[in-house]
Amino acid sequence: MLRVDQLSAQDFVGLSPGAAAELAARVLAHVGEQSRQIESQAQAIEFRDAKIASITFELRRLKARQFAARTERMNAEQRQLFEETMAADQADLEAQLAALKAAFKVPGNAPDTDTPRKPKRQALPEHLKRVDHHHEPENTTCDCGQAMVRIGEDVSERLDIIPAEFFVHRHIRGKWACRCCQTLVQEPVEPHIIDKGMPTAGLVAHTTVSRFVDHIPYYRQEQINARSGVHTPRSTLASWSGQAGAALVPLYAAHREFVLSCAVVHADETPVAMLDPGAGKTKRAYVWAYARSGFDVSPGVVYEFCLGRGAKYPLEFLKGWSGTLVSDGYGVYEQVLKQETRIGAACFAHARRKFDELVKDRLSPVGTQAIQRMAALYKIERQVKNFSPEDRQAIRQSSAKPLCQDLHAWLKLERQRVPEGSATAKAIDYSLNRWEALTTYLADGNVQIDNNHLENLIRPWAMGRRAWLFAGSELAGQRAAVVMSLLQSAKLHGHDPWAYLKDVLTRLPGHMNSRIDELLPHRWQPQS
Repeated sequence: MLRVDQLSAQDFVGLSPGAAAELAARVLAHVGEQSRQIESQAQAIEFRDAKIASITFELRRLKARQFAARTERMNAEQRQLFEETMAADQADLEAQLAALKAAFKVPGNAPDTDTPRKPKRQALPEHLKRVDHHHEPENTTCDCGQAMVRIGEDVSERLDIIPAEFFVHRHIRGKWACRCCQTLVQEPVEPHIIDKGMPTAGLVAHTTVSRFVDHIPYYRQEQINARSGVHTPRSTLASWSGQAGAALVPLYAAHREFVLSCAVVHADETPVAMLDPGAGKTKRAYVWAYARSGFDVSPGVVYEFCLGRGAKYPLEFLKGWSGTLVSDGYGVYEQVLKQETRIGAACFAHARRKFDELVKDRLSPVGTQAIQRMAALYKIERQVKNFSPEDRQAIRQSSAKPLCQDLHAWLKLERQRVPEGSATAKAIDYSLNRWEALTTYLADGNVQIDNNHLENLIRPWAMGRRAWLFAGSELAGQRAAVVMSLLQSAKLHGHDPWAYLKDVLTRLPGHMNSRIDELLPHRWQPQS
């Protein structure tokens, strides 16, 4: 077969005019076909490059949004939703980009060096059950006739899940009788958290954790359970949690004493809507939170549900307590600190936010300078985070105290330069009016520079507000405070909330009150 692409000038020598014309026509046709193929390839490459550039641009813009200043204005719930959406969008775009590059791969191209290396995936936890699947060749005889020898293996692991499975415990207690003396012997029924009820402690714990840790309302739990063919009306689920909450009250009281035994306590509050049946709407209630020092080796947090935000609530809760109270600038804490045995420590993060607002709104260059000066203080705190209280205090005195003195002098100087009533003046006054409390941490290695420790612990209530919408009553709010105090503290100690609560609810009915401390999150040990 004649190959037009292999012809040379010598092949045209000696041909008749007709043959030469025919050959030339075939050459021109071949050249035209090649031109069309090149043009088609060029268009495909142009389309590929444009598509890749478009997806790459979207990825860059997506990542830029993650660190944009406006994301700092989001609340905790909005930011969490934003991060979840961004992660899904980023995975979607990266998958499209990989598929596009594979489809239009041109042989001989250099490997793509623009895509950053992905972090190495962590190994799956060792405690998970392993189901082995063996894959071996059907024929282990070589083509030469010799039997092959197994020299090793490759092991890959993939994570799977079986949705929640309901099962029934059957307790069969034999009856033994003596026909002679008419005596009947039978093992007694063990005490349960819900006497003569259907659920075990494990199911009650699951319902309670789903509600107060995973923020799944009872009506959604009812729907989830129905998929397994188990009918659990939401009223029944609520009843189980109610009885569990009542049983946990003595443990909550002991936990409260433990939290207040710390010499440094953080305090904060957050609003929660409570149903007001008489008015046909909701009214505002508050959850007050108190936590042991963020540096304490035995952390703990306790919540109290209250109808208001007045000073009488923390005054009553902290009655008899002495030490250093870390809080924000809310005025009621001044009344709490009137006792001579109490010291106030203010939150540097709140002071910083005042200047951060100046930067975001471009109101004054003072904001930028203040944030830079405060950043130096936070850098020292990151360095001494894992030090002993004594070493932490010593480094603060030698390194942070001079920076605080310079910051104080600079703030007073800038205050003289700004007009009264301006946003800059208000930001400066916020720090100057609380300067003694802001620098309390310098003299005590057990005190943190801010109240972020407790703000993180109060965040579950903010997340719960979206799921619960409101507390049904004052008693319901108090019950939620009891349960969440224990479960959040259990999480601080690395306990699985369900395992902790299941064990506690199992042991509580027969547990002695004199040994109630054994069930506190910081002392709890699972039964073997």
